[in-house]
This record gives sequence, C-alpha cells and structure tokens, in this order.
Amino acid sequence: MDSSYSHTAGSLGSTVLIVDDESVGRETLQSILEGEGYHLVMAENGPQAIEKAKRLLPDVILLDVMMPGMTGFEVCQRIRSDPEIAEIPIIVLTALDDRESLLTALKAGADDFISKPFDRYELRARLLGITRLNRYKKLIEERTKLEEANAQLLAAYEATIEGWSHAMDLRDRETEGHSRRVAELTVELAQALGLNAEEIVHLRRGALLHDMGKLGIPDSILHKPAALTDEEWSIMRQHPQLAYDMLHPIEYLRPALDIPYSHHEKWDGTGYPRGLKGEEIPVAARLFAVIDVWDALTSDRPYRPAWSEAEALNYIREQSGRHLDPRVVELFFKVVK
Repeated sequence: MDSSYSHTAGSLGSTVLIVDDESVGRETLQSILEGEGYHLVMAENGPQAIEKAKRLLPDVILLDVMMPGMTGFEVCQRIRSDPEIAEIPIIVLTALDDRESLLTALKAGADDFISKPFDRYELRARLLGITRLNRYKKLIEERTKLEEANAQLLAAYEATIEGWSHAMDLRDRETEGHSRRVAELTVELAQALGLNAEEIVHLRRGALLHDMGKLGIPDSILHKPAALTDEEWSIMRQHPQLAYDMLHPIEYLRPALDIPYSHHEKWDGTGYPRGLKGEEIPVAARLFAVIDVWDALTSDRPYRPAWSEAEALNYIREQSGRHLDPRVVELFFKVVK
C-alpha cells in the first residue's frame, strides 16, 4: 500500500519506506505521519523492503525488527552491503527494549533505534532529524557534482581556446608560439598592475584569441611576402572587427573581447578599428599592446632577424604616449627588470 501526502517545509517531500509485517503496525505509523508531508511507501516483509528500497531509493527507512523469514536486523545488513542503497538512513522500530537489541541494531547498520510503544512526537522529531540530515547530505553531494561538472566544463573551454590559439599560430606560420607567449607576459603585467583573478582569466583568454579575426583574412593577404596594397591593408584591418563578430555570440567569451577587438588601438587615437584614444582603450588592450610589440620585435621573422632586447626596449620607450599607454610602458620596464 502506497500513500502520498502534501509537502511541508519540515519533510521537504521526503520518501519514507515503512517496513512491518503487521498491518496494524503499518497503519499506526501511517496515522502518526499523516499530514507531515512525507511520501509513504509500505513493505510487508524483508525481501519486499529490499526490492522497494532499490527501486525507489527512499530518503529513510522505518524498519520493524520482529518479522518472519527475514528479521529487521538481516534486512539492515543486506541494505548496508548493497552499494546502490547502502547510504539510506534506517530507523529500527522494535518492542525489544534491551541493550543487546540496541547494539545488534547498531552493528547491523541502523542509524537510530526507537522502542515500541513509541511516542508519536518523538518519532516525528527523530524522523525529521534524519530526513533533514539526509537532505543536507544530498544537497552537498549535488553541489559537489555540479562544481565538478563546472570545473570539467571550464577545462574544456580552456582547452578549446588553447586549440584555437594554436591553430591560428600554425596558420600564420611566422608567429608560432606567439599567442601563448604574449598571453603569459600580459598576465604577468596584469598581476603587477593589480587586476583581480577574474579579470586576469578573461584577459588571458583574450590574449590567446587576439588574432582570431585573421581566420577571416584571405591567405593571399595574410601570407603575402611583399608589402600590402592600400586595399589589402583595408581588408587586413578588418580582423579586430571580425574577431568581435565571431566571439561576441559566445557568452562566456564576451568579457574576453577587449583584447581581440581593441589591441590595434593606439594611445594617440590613430589606431583601428574604432580610433579609440587614451583611456577610451580598455586597460586589457593597453597592457597587451606593449607585450605584443615586445614579442614581435624580439622574435625572428622571415623578413628580418629578431631585434636585441635593448633595441626593442628603446623602441617601446619611443612609442610611449604615441602607440602605447605611458603608465603601462613604465610598468613594463619595472616588470622586465
């Protein structure tokens, strides 16, 4: 016999499996718990109790001890030995009111022990305590699983970003490893500036994806060995806007767009695509710009060898207040020292 009752704040709709071979015992428990918000399920013997426990996974089991065929102690032991249902809380109910029975119940795996005839208020209180604890445990387990799932999802996101970044470097060929290097150095500069951890996560993603828009630039322009024509430069300068168009629909990457969209803006307002000036340029893009120039100058390219560090530092100093934010340049010199 199964019976459902209205939900209450105390029981939170918990399922209670009542196991008693006598109908009077089952009906007594039903009358005591009626109106308390529990979903009550009945079992008349041990095998039936185990079957319903495995099928329904109740929040708690009220288990009579004195049953023919399989005693409550044996049922308790069987439940505790089955990994699928071993964690279900069990309250043993028995007319045996002696220390040995109590110890036997606890050894069998019972969580609580109530002697018959029992006080209805005590039973309700004990049951409420057990169901609350079990509910809290389940909530903690669900939260842990959710946190693990989120961590796995974030790891997948990061792996995807790393893959995109590597693919872009391979396509450009001249700049293999560039995206990872500039990302690491930009993070270092951001930490020195005092950006918080969340800001740095987005900044690193943006640095890795800074040239994402070049996926939309034809190979004939991207790999052209000679100087670009004005028309070709016009197409090349579209790559920050292309990056924005590609990445903005991806919600978790929107906070990382400052670098892909604005890394070619210049402090004096002569950059592109929007001609931003000074502090109109997002701070992440201003930090990245210095690192991007540094890495480009100190790396070998097919059309020129790498500059010396001294030459690159002199150039960066010259670009302070023109291409680059003067405060970021000063910070960069402190960091590189």
